[in-house]
Amino acid sequence: MSCPIIRTLQTAVMDLTFLFLQRQRSQDIITTEQLYDKFEFKLPEFPKNFRNLLTVMNVINVLIDKNKHKQYLKQFSDPSYNIVDGNLEITQDDIQNSNTYFDATADLQLIKLMNEHPSMDDSLNQFISDLPTESTPDLAAFYKNYQSLLNIPRKCIQTRATFFYQFNILVESIVSTLDFSLLPGQSILVDYIRMVKKYLLQKRKFEWLEKSLSITEIESTDKLPEVKFDTVKASIGDNEENTMFNQAFEQLHENAHIIFRRDDERLWRAKYLGLHSIDQGGPYRDSITAICSDICSTRLPLFILCPNGQTNNGFNRDCWIPIDFPPNKPIPKKFKQQYQFIGQLIGMAIRKKHYLNVKLPILLWNHLIYEEITIEDIEEIDIQSFSTIKKMENHMKQNQSIDSDIDYICNSVVSDLRFDITISSGQTYELIPGGHDIPVTANNYKEYCTRYREYRLNEFHRQIEYIRQGLCSVMPIDFLTLLTADELEQAACGKGEIDVLLLKRNTIYHGDCNENSPHIQRFWIVLGEMFDETQKKLFLRFVWGRTTLPRQDKDFTSKFRIQTIFPNDNQVADKMLP
Repeated sequence: MSCPIIRTLQTAVMDLTFLFLQRQRSQDIITTEQLYDKFEFKLPEFPKNFRNLLTVMNVINVLIDKNKHKQYLKQFSDPSYNIVDGNLEITQDDIQNSNTYFDATADLQLIKLMNEHPSMDDSLNQFISDLPTESTPDLAAFYKNYQSLLNIPRKCIQTRATFFYQFNILVESIVSTLDFSLLPGQSILVDYIRMVKKYLLQKRKFEWLEKSLSITEIESTDKLPEVKFDTVKASIGDNEENTMFNQAFEQLHENAHIIFRRDDERLWRAKYLGLHSIDQGGPYRDSITAICSDICSTRLPLFILCPNGQTNNGFNRDCWIPIDFPPNKPIPKKFKQQYQFIGQLIGMAIRKKHYLNVKLPILLWNHLIYEEITIEDIEEIDIQSFSTIKKMENHMKQNQSIDSDIDYICNSVVSDLRFDITISSGQTYELIPGGHDIPVTANNYKEYCTRYREYRLNEFHRQIEYIRQGLCSVMPIDFLTLLTADELEQAACGKGEIDVLLLKRNTIYHGDCNENSPHIQRFWIVLGEMFDETQKKLFLRFVWGRTTLPRQDKDFTSKFRIQTIFPNDNQVADKMLP
């Protein structure tokens, strides 16, 4: 990674040069390929990087071209330019032929397959070899979760996979020269690459992220801070001051931006008052789980169950959304700090793989990486959120050409509607001054719909911004913006479901047992086939102090351990249980 100032300057220079070339192209009516051949960059360090950059921009333009009228640069498939294994070279004809079989859905399913297939950890060559032929008996089973690929010829899938792999290598060759800490709208080139983040392989994105995390890690020079938890207080009543979250917040938040960047495996020692526990990792993990339980609960005034959950309707009924505050009033200082602390916990989870068991909506993860919140995002957690104004607009549109009483039609849809809205905290907010006394009519319904949408799309902006401030105090934002919302959620919260096979691969055995022991095999059968998801999470918390698993094998900072206990002759076996 180069110096941030140099990267910012390089990005600005490349932006200007790229814009100049685009302008020249439009004025001279020449192709991108002709521009590529015509342009010769003067600075000795940049020729290859800038040629790669032009190629990346061309590929992005083709990927986002819904009509598929644009062509790839011939240099992308030129043998002298090819940057993958010689056995995997692809021609221009190969690329164009495979392109006819792939739409956006098939592309993303192929990327998903490349992200999930274990052979990609070895090499692209191995992945290509493992793809089934059209005559393979279990072809449908192989593509069970990738249905769009089922009827595409194997050769075309291989070509497309090689194409995406090569594209990723090209992007990797230029990421160190661009400043990804720039906000959307500050760099055309950075924005271009963010546009196709879904086409970037997870393995590479997380490698870039890990490098940026290692650079900003702080070497430990003193003992771990001790955080005292009074679990008795926390379990009695709903006083927010006594919650495990607040106890951790009061003791950690002032220095969390430093503590959470330490290079220690654990970031504090959890001392449970009155329990005589020695923190060898279990109490620490359990304290994180308890903190998360408070975040997604009514014990804290920070989040509330989403409307779909409250009405038991629609999807994502288990999601918790930030409680909203009237936009014309400031958010109290302590609430700001607590939202920031939640952001710092998210950063800690990403850094240390101590995953958070929180269920937050996709709109929050989108907003953290500067993606715009959409109406669809809101409807994912509140299916009824826009039903009234949609109904109103449809009625008005259908009756515009009919000689009828528009006011009567409008009143039949929203007879009691005013220019105000009841927010999740139960308070009423006026969409315009005096809105409580202004009824919605045929003359002003368009303004009402506009203001209503504007409010709902920005409802959680301030709260999520505080969470992002906390997140950015613990880790650089640079490569986080190349993650999708789903990838960011997995990086912070691990896998949503307990992957028993993943856990089994990361289990070690001590004593007189091993993976082939009959009782061990029965154990895995019970856990994998007879436990439901809730029971699996409860089991994990009981034995390991956590309720989520890492995303992948390499993220296990400590292995799950099964150990045979040998009590002494004078000991009762039951007393050796926790």
